Amino acid sequence: MKKYFSTLPLLALLAACGPKQSTDFAVTVTNDLSFDRAEMVEVPISEVAKKVQLIDEEQYIVLDAEGNQVAYQITYDDNLLFPVNVKAGDKAVYTVAVGEPIEAEPLVYGRHYPERVDDIAWENDRTAYRAYGPALQAKGERAFGYDAWVKRVPGLVVEQRYANELNPDTQAEIARLRKERKYDEANELYHSVSYHVDHGNGLDCYKVGPTLGCGTAALMQGDAILYPYCWKEYEILENGPLRFTVKLTYNPLVVGKDTVIETRTISLAQGSQLNKTVVSYAGLTKAAPVATGLVIHPENPTAYVLEGDKGYIAYADLTDNVNNGNGVIYVGAVMPAKVQEAKAQMFADKEAKERGASGHVLAISNYKPETEYTYYWGSGWSKYGFDSMEAWTTYLDRYAQSVRKPLKVEY
Repeated sequence: MKKYFSTLPLLALLAACGPKQSTDFAVTVTNDLSFDRAEMVEVPISEVAKKVQLIDEEQYIVLDAEGNQVAYQITYDDNLLFPVNVKAGDKAVYTVAVGEPIEAEPLVYGRHYPERVDDIAWENDRTAYRAYGPALQAKGERAFGYDAWVKRVPGLVVEQRYANELNPDTQAEIARLRKERKYDEANELYHSVSYHVDHGNGLDCYKVGPTLGCGTAALMQGDAILYPYCWKEYEILENGPLRFTVKLTYNPLVVGKDTVIETRTISLAQGSQLNKTVVSYAGLTKAAPVATGLVIHPENPTAYVLEGDKGYIAYADLTDNVNNGNGVIYVGAVMPAKVQEAKAQMFADKEAKERGASGHVLAISNYKPETEYTYYWGSGWSKYGFDSMEAWTTYLDRYAQSVRKPLKVEY
């Protein structure tokens, strides 16, 4: 599946009209921070095309300093996206040239699952997520926030999880066994295909419900969260091999005297635990607080970290069944811009019972009309790379430093 190159036919046609004068395109990436960084960088394809001219079926290749090819992707907004590794306080030079690109195994993927009440689900080599859609809302189920699916293998697993769980023949057989009161056999068959059971690659064991779940953003009025419901429309902008991006548009929301339409663009790149999300609120006429939230569950009500000044919040979730051996899901959010306040906001007893949760960890920022709110959210798992809250917060702290001081890309 080659989705990381472009033939740029117009430029190839212009180049074919005269002698080809391509030169290699050097990209110097500088890391000014005190730790090594492995990230994605982007270069406008228009800048590359000025130096590296393609003719007919020619393609780009990207080389590291040792001359090894690295995979790349032409993004939906016409950038050349590729991974870099830069030592602390050092530089690395990458080169774009004409050649035959390597065949890269896609390690990101996502799609719309109408067969599962309009889920939008996506994953990379580290973790997986989903956002709920209109069919779920139509059923009356209240699930507002993002869901986290843990995984512990780098390969893609979400498509197979849905296929196993939703197989109509298997579902019919489970129904038949239950109708015949063969409950043990029915349960055994269900557990053999359910994505709520770890079959060696992870599972779905995170509770969302009528909360902000794993890092959803929401406008506020006073201390009240204006919960967004399920998305109304979606558009998948890119689908690998290095990054998945989806644009979600939501139903109108009344905020004071304004009718507001929220749009989110969510991107997950290979190797990252966190999604980059850009949120805008069309129709909002006055500045308002926007909160990024992580649900707090009663099983672990004080296991949160508030580091607003450093640009992140975190929580250790004990999963939907603390006695099932599913480990700990570490969730968090990173804010590049200034955080006005980071706090734990707990529900009153009645609301806690209704929502099945104790409250939220909130990072509150100020949203100005006709702007965009950019932040990052996601999760890690104790069974796949994060053996403690300290390991998770170290990751978030470095992530926050990185987005506040991006790699310097020169060409």
